[in-house]
Amino acid sequence: MFTGIIEAIGEIVKIELSGTNKTFTLRSTLAAELRIDQSVSHNGVCLTVTAVEGDSYQVTAIEETLIKTNLGELNVSDQVNLERCMLANGRFDGHIVQGHVDQTAICTSIEEREGSWLFDFKYNPSLGNITVEKGSICLNGVSLTVFNSVPDGFRVAIIPYTYTFTNFNKLRTGDSVNLEFDILGKYIKRILSGYTA
Repeated sequence: MFTGIIEAIGEIVKIELSGTNKTFTLRSTLAAELRIDQSVSHNGVCLTVTAVEGDSYQVTAIEETLIKTNLGELNVSDQVNLERCMLANGRFDGHIVQGHVDQTAICTSIEEREGSWLFDFKYNPSLGNITVEKGSICLNGVSLTVFNSVPDGFRVAIIPYTYTFTNFNKLRTGDSVNLEFDILGKYIKRILSGYTA
């Protein structure tokens, strides 16, 4: 479990294909604190550490993950938002994030507002996911608050700290981001709509 509060940025230094899987080698200040089998959120995707050496470590994404997230679009030198799993005795600064991406969204506009930034996103509503005004959303692993919620999109505001210390400063119009919708909202929607198709 994660909270959507990014701890560090990782830089992809190598990508290896193994069948339909991709193994990513990342360089990060977190590497020295990681251990094999540990879960780490990469742009909001929970992946298992498979090797650690010096300031670098490896994770593997399977085909299903590559199809449903933006990890398959990553290249060497791209930056990735990183968060280690939540400590049981830590503060819950963001919201409940599982690291299970529901779908991707496309950035449709970016507007600078004298020190903060407004980002608009569109997603495919046919998958049944929803946002609510002032509700939580996880974008590329970052816990944010939704506003201007519509059936196929929403807006978020990014403060300077988040803009500087996540990969939001690399995001451009047309780029895709990973979305994890609020787990509480997903359960409530499922209960109200029933379990039949």
